[in-house]
Amino acid sequence: MNANTVQEKAGMGALFQNRVVRTILLSVFFLQIGIWVRNYSILLYVIEKTNENPVAVSLISVAEFAPIFLFSFIGGTFADRWKPKRTMVWCDLLSAISVFMVLLTLLFGSWKVIFFATLVSSILSQFSQPSGMKLFKIHVPSELVQMGMSMYQTIFALFMILGPIVGTFVYQHFGIMTAIGVMGVAFLLSAAILLMLPADRTEKESTEKTTLVEEMKDGFRYVLKSRPLTLLGGCFAAAGLAIGLTQPLGVFIITERLGLPKEELQWLMAAFGIGMILGGGITMALSKKMLPQVLLAIGLAASAIGFIGMGLSTFFWLTLFAQFFSGLFMPCIHIGINTMILQNTEEAFIGRVNGILNPLFMGAMVITMSAAGWMKTHLSIVLIYQLGAILLFVGVVTLLPIMKKRIIQQDIKGEL
Repeated sequence: MNANTVQEKAGMGALFQNRVVRTILLSVFFLQIGIWVRNYSILLYVIEKTNENPVAVSLISVAEFAPIFLFSFIGGTFADRWKPKRTMVWCDLLSAISVFMVLLTLLFGSWKVIFFATLVSSILSQFSQPSGMKLFKIHVPSELVQMGMSMYQTIFALFMILGPIVGTFVYQHFGIMTAIGVMGVAFLLSAAILLMLPADRTEKESTEKTTLVEEMKDGFRYVLKSRPLTLLGGCFAAAGLAIGLTQPLGVFIITERLGLPKEELQWLMAAFGIGMILGGGITMALSKKMLPQVLLAIGLAASAIGFIGMGLSTFFWLTLFAQFFSGLFMPCIHIGINTMILQNTEEAFIGRVNGILNPLFMGAMVITMSAAGWMKTHLSIVLIYQLGAILLFVGVVTLLPIMKKRIIQQDIKGEL
């Protein structure tokens, strides 16, 4: 057994011995069950109730994604103000309470209140998620952060495959009432598990009181003063534009380029999800040896190659492989981003930095999503996918200044 393998096993052992990592990963597992059962059971229920009304179905996405724009920065600012453990526990409890309120309303009132369950849990996640990042910053040694993020991302990848299956199974076999009950219990279990986290530290109260608006302004100033975070923001915007351009048009790859029925799109999603699961394991092995900005650049470049392959391919197996290849390197993107934020952000600003960068990505994605249909009527699907690849390469270029700087610093340390 070589030294690298021993070091890797020691790192993994230390990671799982860390109480905060174990607790957050277990909590995320139950949260993902609740979220995916919510997403699919509500989607199928609304389709059934409205006879596939596209406006009603689209409102589910609005309830899920609108809070990211409206509450991400506010939630991040409050996450910096509040104690992280208490914030996460209360967010999960309130999610569970809102779900059980929806259950009672469904029994005695209108089915339309079902949208409320998605809206409330989506809003609360904007407060909870940055608090989880803050706990990583406080309790996880810097050398284990990237590996911890790899484990975190692997759970998300796993549920990209299992989530739709579980959500559909629960709804089809047990109905909407049971599905809502499962959601509520999953959120309660997550809250109970989070109680095992170490007690929040008692901060010394600052004599200088600041308003919420002042703290928000401080967050923007903090990001603008930090070169790595500013460049990461540019990378976020480029990646969001690329993904928004291609994501709504995947069905045309199947119907136009491959000449297959639209239902075959599910196999592309499966190939992507399988790639993400395998990629999570590979990235975990590489994460201790690579800088996060290098991981991120590799992930973006691989996704760009996948886009080019999908756009040009006229063979189903080649398109599947291109999608699998993109999925394989997708964890590099998520892990690189989260690790860069944690490594380049002081504990007091983690929530606000998250709250600035996430809407930047989502906003860019929505812009090109809105334009994608119009572009499809004027340009070929091949050209649109190549434009998406170019935007991803632009994201790689934005990272080059900090990649060069860190590599030079590592060389100097090595010589010393």
